[in-house]
Amino acid sequence: MIRVLVPYADWPATLDLPDGVLADVWEGSGDPPATLPEVELFVPPYLADTGLRLIPEMPRLRVVQTLTAGVDDIRPHIPEGVTLCNAHGVHDASTAELAVGLTLAALRGIPDFVRAAELGRWSHDTRQSLADRRVLIVGYGAVGAAVEARLAGFEVEVRRVARHARDGVSSFESLPSLLPWAEVVVLAVPMTDETRGLVDAGFLASLPDGALVVNVSRGPVVVTDALLAEVSSGRLLAALDVTDPEPLPEDHPLWHTPGVLISPHVGGDTTAFLPRARALVAAQIARYAAGEPLANVITSAY
Repeated sequence: MIRVLVPYADWPATLDLPDGVLADVWEGSGDPPATLPEVELFVPPYLADTGLRLIPEMPRLRVVQTLTAGVDDIRPHIPEGVTLCNAHGVHDASTAELAVGLTLAALRGIPDFVRAAELGRWSHDTRQSLADRRVLIVGYGAVGAAVEARLAGFEVEVRRVARHARDGVSSFESLPSLLPWAEVVVLAVPMTDETRGLVDAGFLASLPDGALVVNVSRGPVVVTDALLAEVSSGRLLAALDVTDPEPLPEDHPLWHTPGVLISPHVGGDTTAFLPRARALVAAQIARYAAGEPLANVITSAY
């Protein structure tokens, strides 16, 4: 028998498990099941660091399947001989939706309109359109491609950057020449040593006046003090689904800086998440039970 541990109570009945596979549930709190030493495939609860403490208690563990695309937090806790798989493809649609939504909201001044409405004010003003903007997508993987697909109808010019250059995609080394061109920068890179602090004072200074920085990747990709200096001066705008630190303390100046829009790391957390996550986990369990190669295996810095 193969035993797996999943994070949602209804999954054992809805995953269509292959013969010979038993599923237990641990939702991230309380005592784990007594069968923990038998678990071979573990799906930690979404965005719950508490799952990491269970890993040393699973001597038969062979696979950890995350429900996140990023694995920077969990990767150091994966024992030798255990395969780590991420949730590539699960969050693309939701995260791309939010990236475009934040972009539109920031450019069109939606937060200001909401605040004015709360005071009963008719606050007419001319705002930037998304149409005719030059958009640079930094991190052209699955999420970056999904962002571009959702920008297709907005009449924008898009350029793409990734770790390695390929047809239609420039490398990170091209950023110095591309940043002065970009009026909107969408950050969709994974969190690695290479991307930590990528958006520093020099990066931001290279952007034209009035440019918008949209971060749907990880908070530490952006140097917070450098960003704060630029947005406080009014030279740049920012729309952030992730921050450093995170959660952002209630007294942090980013909350109160004009031109900054913040959402609380909700890029992937929509109604689209669970059906896609369940389908991925079901397919991975079936592959594992059949002795087939797993999908989304993390074999490099990404």
